[in-house]
Amino acid sequence: MIVLDLSRLLSRAGRETPTGIDRVELAYAEHLIATDPAALFATTTLAGGLGLVPRRISEGFVAAIGAAWRSSIDTAGDQRKVRRLGWRGRLAALAGGEARLFAGLRQSGERPVYVLVSHHHLEKPAIFARLRARGRARFVCLIHDLIPMEFPEYAKPGQANNHRRRIETAIRFADALIVNSAVTRDALLPHLHQAGRRTPVLVAPLGLDLPQEPNDAPPPLQQPYFVYIGTIEARKNHLLLLNLWRQLAADLGGTAPLLVLIGQRGWETENVVDMLERCPGLHGTVIEHNTLPDSEMVRLLKGARALLLPSFAEGFGFPLIEAFGVGVPALCSDIPALRETGGAVPEYLDPLDGPGWRTAILDYAAPDSPRRAAQLERLHGWRPPTWPEHFANVDRLIAETAAAPDPN
Repeated sequence: MIVLDLSRLLSRAGRETPTGIDRVELAYAEHLIATDPAALFATTTLAGGLGLVPRRISEGFVAAIGAAWRSSIDTAGDQRKVRRLGWRGRLAALAGGEARLFAGLRQSGERPVYVLVSHHHLEKPAIFARLRARGRARFVCLIHDLIPMEFPEYAKPGQANNHRRRIETAIRFADALIVNSAVTRDALLPHLHQAGRRTPVLVAPLGLDLPQEPNDAPPPLQQPYFVYIGTIEARKNHLLLLNLWRQLAADLGGTAPLLVLIGQRGWETENVVDMLERCPGLHGTVIEHNTLPDSEMVRLLKGARALLLPSFAEGFGFPLIEAFGVGVPALCSDIPALRETGGAVPEYLDPLDGPGWRTAILDYAAPDSPRRAAQLERLHGWRPPTWPEHFANVDRLIAETAAAPDPN
């Protein structure tokens, strides 16, 4: 029996667009609903524990939030439905509480495996201690990155210690771990070794699932433009691009290419927000979309001269496979995670090399860019990671975890 934790998705009910972690939890929920009629779904409750979300409510909620995030038609009625189903799920979990969930797990004819694929509530070890002791469940956890610990300057105050507790909980209680890249695995292994744990770690790249845009659809903007997809936060290095675009606008005027930013505004982004809202040189040359459904994001991405990804740190690099999936080249930071995800296809630049980024952007903006043509040629041989491949490996890991003998 598999139990998937839906806490992250339920907490996002009413949000108009998903983050990368949201997409992962949604993909797992959709996979289990489609392939495992015996799968259960759970969430944290307001009482501080876990509770069971009825299967029927879970299916309705997952279908509703997936449709809302992917659709180009965003209505208040759709969002109300998502919120209503989310509240029904949380209330049902609260009413039954942990007693109902753990009783169901103990009565199962096979060893239950509890799966958490977000970092939600992972900093609360008591929850997982009760899950193991009272629910007799094995625990499988997906770790997306260790960035708050490795680069605390890019995280909210206190987030480094909070994330350290998450990693400690995962190391202490998980019977198997999933990571999205070898880079994340290599960052995690020293912590496992230090704790004396030999927990299996599966590297399973994340899949691509985007709406299809017609190949002959015209670009949505007339001028050449570039796209950056990602939450506006310090480690994403938006300031590099905004300063470049202010310079391009001053030098080239109306012939400067456009920059399209797709992503929500995050934390401690005052400098970026000040430039977006108060810099005259960026008006008309930088377009910001904070809430955009997948269908519109794909339409904009597909018409871009390139994806720009100048971030300082990543665990995987979702936007890179999204761009390649629709045939768009990428200019990205020369960092290990993006090297692993992008392979030989993108052009890699130092995230501090402003002149190098400017030269590449102007080259790719030209209609006859040889550098862009060369990357498109490399892109022909690229093969995207897929969710079926991901789940084939994960399902095998979960089955092996359920069948493993109890430790002495």
